[in-house]
Amino acid sequence: MLLTEHRNEQQLFVRRADADRVVVIDREFRSSLILGVERVAEDFAPRSVSDLDQPAIKRILEFEPEVVLLGTGARAVFAPPVVAAEFLKRGIGLESMDNAAAARTFNVLAGEQRRVVAVFLLSENRAQA
Repeated sequence: MLLTEHRNEQQLFVRRADADRVVVIDREFRSSLILGVERVAEDFAPRSVSDLDQPAIKRILEFEPEVVLLGTGARAVFAPPVVAAEFLKRGIGLESMDNAAAARTFNVLAGEQRRVVAVFLLSENRAQA
C-alpha cells in the first residue's frame, strides 16, 4: 500500500520539538508558546507547570480548543488539579506529556481537523534563532 501525506497549506504543524525548542514549519521557538492549527501565540509567559495561572489559562482558552496538549519539557509533568479543573469544567480535555509527544500528537489531531491546541513550556527565554 502506498501512503502519501497531504497537508493543508493553511495548517501549522510541528517539525521538531524537544525540551529546549519547538520548530513550527520552519520557524524555531526557544520560549514558551501556544500553538493552534492556524496561529501561534509566542509571547506566553509560563515556563513550567507551576507558572500556569488564571491569565495563562485565559490565553489558552482564547484558542477555543476541544483538547489541550500540555508539553512540559523533557518529561511529562501533570498540571495541578486546580488547573486541570478549569479545563474539565468547560468540557476541554487536558493531556500532559513531554514536548516531543505533544508535537506528534498535535500533528495527528490537527490532521484529523480537530480543534487542538498545544502548549509548549520551554524553560529557556532566549531570542529566536
